[in-house]
This record gives sequence, structure tokens and C-alpha cells, in this order.
Amino acid sequence: MTVAIVFVLCVLVAVLLLLALTRIAPDAVFMAGLTALMAVPLPGDDGWQVGVLSVGEAVRGFANPGVIAIAALFVVVAGLRDTGAIDWIASGLLGRPRGERGALLRVMAPVAGLSAFLNNTPVVAMMIPAVQDWAKRLKLPPSRLLMPLSYAAILGGTCSLIGTSTNLVVAGLVLSHDSMAPLGMFDITWIGLPSALLCGAVLLWLGPYLLPDRSSQERSLADPREYTLELLLPAGSALAGQTVDQAGLRNLPGGFLIQVERGDDLVAPVAPDYVLRAGDRLLFAGIVDSIRDLVQTRGLVVATDQVFKLDSPRHRRRLFEAVVAPTSVLSGASVRSASFRNRFDGAVIAVARNGARVRAKIGDIPLHPGDLLLVEADPGFDVRAGRSNDFLLVRSLEDSTPRRHSRAPLALAILVAMVAMTMLGIYPMLVSALVAATAMVASRCCTLTDARRSIDWSILTVIGASLGLGVAMEQSGAAIWLADGVMHSFGQSPRALLAAVFVATALLTSAISNNAAVALMFSVALATAHSISADPLPFVIGVMMGGSACFATPIGYQTNLMVYGPGGYRFGDFLRAGLPLTLLVGCVTVILTPLAFPFFAA
Repeated sequence: MTVAIVFVLCVLVAVLLLLALTRIAPDAVFMAGLTALMAVPLPGDDGWQVGVLSVGEAVRGFANPGVIAIAALFVVVAGLRDTGAIDWIASGLLGRPRGERGALLRVMAPVAGLSAFLNNTPVVAMMIPAVQDWAKRLKLPPSRLLMPLSYAAILGGTCSLIGTSTNLVVAGLVLSHDSMAPLGMFDITWIGLPSALLCGAVLLWLGPYLLPDRSSQERSLADPREYTLELLLPAGSALAGQTVDQAGLRNLPGGFLIQVERGDDLVAPVAPDYVLRAGDRLLFAGIVDSIRDLVQTRGLVVATDQVFKLDSPRHRRRLFEAVVAPTSVLSGASVRSASFRNRFDGAVIAVARNGARVRAKIGDIPLHPGDLLLVEADPGFDVRAGRSNDFLLVRSLEDSTPRRHSRAPLALAILVAMVAMTMLGIYPMLVSALVAATAMVASRCCTLTDARRSIDWSILTVIGASLGLGVAMEQSGAAIWLADGVMHSFGQSPRALLAAVFVATALLTSAISNNAAVALMFSVALATAHSISADPLPFVIGVMMGGSACFATPIGYQTNLMVYGPGGYRFGDFLRAGLPLTLLVGCVTVILTPLAFPFFAA
């Protein structure tokens, strides 16, 4: 074992330990490890050399097409989110389950089905914000659903040749060997589908015990003050004709429907089976997050007509919280009589009064010192309001731009076109994603500013740096050393060697990228098959399954990395929930592969 191999393995172990045992941000840990691989001098055959990797080799991962494609996918998702198209997707695919296991099933089944025929990365990118919003409405921690989302995408990808880039890499390597027949579209299905069904069943059974709850901090920061908000069902509303329960307006997270005004009739309390009609005025009470979500709900509009009289277009506005000062001209006046829109070029859409519930139309509410106003205005409102003496405090709310529901069909069409271009081989994933991202901005499904803000640079940093670590594993020989060590520990039985190929590939996938792992292990698998004069196809299948069965760490598969931050996960969360699934897939692979693809010809 060379000094370089020892050093690379030490850096890898240090990175894994820091991720598992500390709360240091993953992007900082990975960048520190990558820096060490570039900067620490090591002795070599020709004297001392600086670093295991050159600068070009270390940063190669950041130029990887997959990393750039993920950045473009963030923009595509921003367009889907800002138009409310994600709400359509969530309502169509997810529905309203009654319990946590029902929620797990509704997440995993459609995602696995989509991932069998679509690249799983855009599927997960599209579903993350939808699942987050859906979990909030179901009063479930997103951490209970986002990890199964990634796992379902990985498992679905094993069900066809085009389900994941890992399978495509192996298929390309098979084509480069004239002695092997090309892989068929559904050859891997014989192993992948049983694995997906079995692992899905285990997640449904044990998921509530294995999956972490990372919502305690969010609950502790919840705002106890209740806003009062009045919304209207306009003509042609998608919610007209639905019951309160069907419309998703019952059991709101942090809020509830107080009353419905229909003409001269006032209904309070409102029963879950009450049928909504166009023209209904709905009065809600809730914390600021709940109110913000209600304002963005498709089929509801703010009841006050002041929002339609503002000069700035709605897609450029956002929500602000403002506290009325004791010396304010607003104190003692109603929102309407104080001419709030003319004074501040903003519209008050909700009012919160600490300790008291306000039951009145927004324009008629007399304002008191200390009242908290929710204001819809252009981004310069906080500057204007800050210059006056009418407010004690003004702050902007994140992700509060009103949804552009009229453009949702266009955003969905762009998404479908992106998927179709990739599936039909017109463009590779990177080009399709860039074209779709450009179309989202050009069609004003999202603004250029929102597109820039939507890119999660910490995730891209983690992925790019992890690819750099994979290059170091490959260049130093550490990857081959690990693979050989595993292979020599399993004897000469064909099944034992197949298990060795799976374990070695899974271990490498946990340490480096899945595509790099299968590329390294492919030649090892062929050599193993030739050593016992066996058909190489079972061992190739073992490489494909081992390269996809990365559930136990967040760094081995990019969909795990994509949910790592949004779910608030820790490294150990993946180990606890994912290790049993990895072992299960390994057992299915070793048992079923020889039955579907015999080691020796009859």
C-alpha cells in the first residue's frame, strides 16, 4: 500500500467521521477534504510532491455535466414553483392520505414509477418542493418523506435500462466489448423490480421507526401570533364545487377556516363537507407561514381589491410584516380610512393582534399600536416604510411572491418537453435542462433574479467536491485496493464472488460517485467471471445493482445529496434507514441473478 493510498483513505475516513459526528456544514467538510488532497505534501518515488491531486483534477467535478445539469434543474423547479405548477403535481400525484404510511406509499409509488423511465435526478428535483409543501399540510416533518423520496427514485431507476445514469454507463461499457451481447431495456427488471417492491414494503413497514424526525427546531420557532386573512373564490375557481375537505382547507398547518360569507349568509363553524361556491368569502386565522401558503393557493384570491390597484405587477411583489408604531397615523384608523395604499404603495392583506382574534373585513379593521400587518408590495416597500415613523419594524418574508397560476400549464409543458427531449435522445440531460431553464426565464415563469436565487450552491459544492474525492480514490489506486480486498475475502464460489462484486461496488459507491464506482468495478467483474470461466452477465448485473444500492450514505448518490439539506438530515440518519435496504438489495441480487442469468450455460 502506497503513502498516497493511505493518505486518501485517511482523508475519506475523516470526511465521513465529520459528517457523522459533527454538525459542520457538509459543503465545508467536503471542501476541506478536497483542499487537503491538493495541498498536503507527500513523499513519492521522485521525492516530495504537493498534493495527491492537481488543481485541474480536483476541480474537475465542478465542471461535470451532471453538476451543471442539477444547477439548471433548480431553475426549472423555480419556474414550476413560482407558477404554482408544483401544487398541481402534488395534488394529482400525492392526494390526501389519512396516515404516515399512506403518505409514504403515495410518495414512493409514483416516484418509483416515473424513475423507471425517466432520469431520477429531475424527478427528485421536481418533487422535493412538492413533498415539502405537502408534508406541511399533512402536519408531517418533511424529513419523514424526503429520504423515502430519494430511495424510491433510486429503486425505480433499477427497473429499466434508462432509469438511471448508472445503468446507462454499464450498458455503454458492455457495448464496448464485442464478446458480450447488448443489454436489453428490461434485463435489469428481473432483479430491480423485486428489489423495489421488497424495499418499498420494508419502508412502509419500518419507515415510521427508521426515519428521523427533524421538525423539533421548526416547531420551536413557530410564531404564536394569529393573522386574520380574508380570501375570495373568484368566478371559474378550481375550488368551486369542492367541499372544504376536498379543497385542502381543513386541518391547515398552523391555521384554520373561521367562517364563510355567502351573500347575506354567514356560516360558522364551517363543516368539512361544506360545498364551496364561486363568490364565497372565506375568513382564515393562522400563523404567518400558514397565511403565506393560503395566499399562494390556486383558486383563491385576496378579498381586498387594493392588491389589484398597486402599480407593480404581482409577480414582482412579495409579502412584508410591519408593526404599527404608537405615533403612526394608522393608529386608531381603519385600513381603508387611512388610505394605506396611497401612502405606502402597498396593500394590507392580513392583520395580527397579539392575544386577540380580529373578526372583520380587512378594510374595516381599526388598527392599534403594536398590530402586525401583512403587506403585499413591491420589493422597495421596506425602504419606504423604514423612512417613515409609522412602523416600529418591517421585514420581508422569504418565498412570498404571489404564484402566477395562469402560467402553470406553460411551466408543465416546458417540463414535459425537457423530459421528452432527454428520453428520445434529442439532447443529453445537460442540454435539455439548460434549454428548459432558459425557457422558464424567457417565458416569465420565473424571473432571472428568482432563477439565480433558486440555485442551491451548497448542494452543488458537495457534489462537485465528492466527485473530486472520487478522482483521488481512482488516481491513487485506493479504489482498486478496496475492491481487491473485498474480492479476496469471498472465496471462489460463483455466488460468493457475485456477492463480493455487489459489496465492493456498493462500498465504492458510498465513497465515490456511483458512475465512477461502476466504471471501476466493471473490469473487475469481467476478470472475476473469466477467472472461473463463467458468463460475465450475472456479474455485470451485480455491478449495476451495487452501483444503485447506495442508501446508507448521502454522498454516494446525487438524489441523496439533493434531499440532505432540505430534510435537515444528519449522516447517521442515512446509515440507520439505508443500511437495511442495501443489505436487502444485496440478498435479492445474489439470490435472483443466477436464476435469471445462469453462471454457466446449460
